[in-house]
Amino acid sequence: MINTFLQLSMTNFTLQQRFQIIQIYFENGSSIRATYRRLRDFYEARNRPSEQAIRRIVDRFRSTFSLHDAITPTRQRNARNEDNIAAVSKSVTADPNASIRRRSQETGLSQSTLWNILHKDLDMYPYKIQLVQELQPQDHGFRRSFVDWALENLAADPYFYRKIVFSDEAHFSLNGFVNKQNCRIWSETNPKAFFETSMYPEKCTVWCALHAGGIIGPYFFKNDVGARVTVNGDRYRTMLKQFLFKNMEHINPEEIWFQQDGATCHTAAVTIELLKSKFGQKLITKNGPVNWPARSCDLTPLDYFLWGYLKSQVYADKPATINALESNISRVILDIQPAVLENVAKEFVRRMQNVKKSRGGHMPEIIFKC
Repeated sequence: MINTFLQLSMTNFTLQQRFQIIQIYFENGSSIRATYRRLRDFYEARNRPSEQAIRRIVDRFRSTFSLHDAITPTRQRNARNEDNIAAVSKSVTADPNASIRRRSQETGLSQSTLWNILHKDLDMYPYKIQLVQELQPQDHGFRRSFVDWALENLAADPYFYRKIVFSDEAHFSLNGFVNKQNCRIWSETNPKAFFETSMYPEKCTVWCALHAGGIIGPYFFKNDVGARVTVNGDRYRTMLKQFLFKNMEHINPEEIWFQQDGATCHTAAVTIELLKSKFGQKLITKNGPVNWPARSCDLTPLDYFLWGYLKSQVYADKPATINALESNISRVILDIQPAVLENVAKEFVRRMQNVKKSRGGHMPEIIFKC
């Protein structure tokens, strides 16, 4: 017969009490309720273990086969001593990507102590990984060839960068973009705010040409009835004839090089012939008189400046209609100062030098702003 126990707190049971609970539990068909009723014979009403306490003991036994409490690991003293500094240094060497929280668990040091050791003792800082477009093995050679051509022309004419008109198109969605990881609403209660986004948001496709002397554009692609459309070969050629060629009054096509990327709509044979009729052999494009290297958005000022700048400005007043968005795009482009465009075009020279240094690869000096 099982002995009656002394009165104890409901959350503090001896090993003998826990054993008794487990024994009664299995004797009564593994029923928590039956165990609770059976324990009335051994406890006063106010000291009897609750069903919740019984369940915790049973669950603990089932998962660990032990009646003992889990051992809570004790942390080392949170101090910046030599042993702790050496432990953190070893941890960083083994895994430089581990988070502060995980490293705190591994070393037994508080997060504040870790921060102090990393910054003050090891002189380390958290750096973000930069995302860049993947280059294929053959891309390095094409980039080197283009850079050699550009630097050769710059050596002959230091202002050659002013003679290139860079062109491209980009999509602008009406609903813009919300980064939910960085968006927080401070409130005493949960405001339960949400942002509705359409599966197929309205968008416009914008084309621009940029050079040191100004921007030609924006041009918004639309069909015959004014509906917004994306780009294909026919629409691109229509834009060239009806917009670009008619807005080059301040440009001498005999002195200017025209650049475009290798998108299919740009490189159809009939499109290349149309461009050659205006620019002759001064054409920079895929498989053109001068080959534009694939996956080289880091070399054109529309990608390394204009599109990012526009998207940081045109959504500021949260345009409610696609017309308002297009109006914002036109306004922001018109407000860009000539001195800014000169510096943006001149940046092309520095990028050529850095690609030369990296032998056609990515440019650490640009990516990390060294």
